[in-house]
Amino acid sequence: MSMICTRSARSLCNNSPVTEMQPDFRMDLKSRINKHFTDSAHLKLQAMELLADPLTRASERMAQCLMNEGKILSCGNGGSAADAQHFAAELLNRFEVERPPLAAMALSTDTSTLTSIANDYSYNDVFSKQVRALGKSGDLLLAISTSGNSPNVMEAIHAAHDRHMGVIALTGKKGGKMAGMLGPNDIHICVPADRTARIQEVHLLCLHCMCDAIDCLLLGVE
Repeated sequence: MSMICTRSARSLCNNSPVTEMQPDFRMDLKSRINKHFTDSAHLKLQAMELLADPLTRASERMAQCLMNEGKILSCGNGGSAADAQHFAAELLNRFEVERPPLAAMALSTDTSTLTSIANDYSYNDVFSKQVRALGKSGDLLLAISTSGNSPNVMEAIHAAHDRHMGVIALTGKKGGKMAGMLGPNDIHICVPADRTARIQEVHLLCLHCMCDAIDCLLLGVE
């Protein structure tokens, strides 16, 4: 397999296509794909016992926030930015049942705001300045970081605390520096894994669990 990979890499560097894929390489890929599915399934079952309680508490806090006319601000970088947007969209529009729109906003979507803050101040401030402007007491911040060490997400947590907002942290890799920043009223949902792809897969499941739980709490869905 290594010889084929080397040849493929050389072809990419030379801008020439790989014209032939060996059958044994194709079988190796199938094994790798099977392992991804197996590893992901095992981690989700392992995480279920650990995360059921913090996910329950986070869902209850979110539902209470929304019933009190508060809002949920979410943030993250890269894949976590996509998760922040995904979560906000599920609340603003709908998840699986018809209901009124719920107040949620992803802080990673406004390119003019993000680039102006990063250009004039620092990329570390792109979320915190938005939290200080838009957040208020009673709101919640959903802070997503697979490593728990994203500087701009940590700054957003500082800003949320300054605004007397609760924080729900969604992390992995033992929580990183974010774990030590959380107060007694904050909630930490930490995936017990070190591999980013696996953490992100469980993060998405956690977000869907919270969306479903919020609907159940607000609407009495069975």
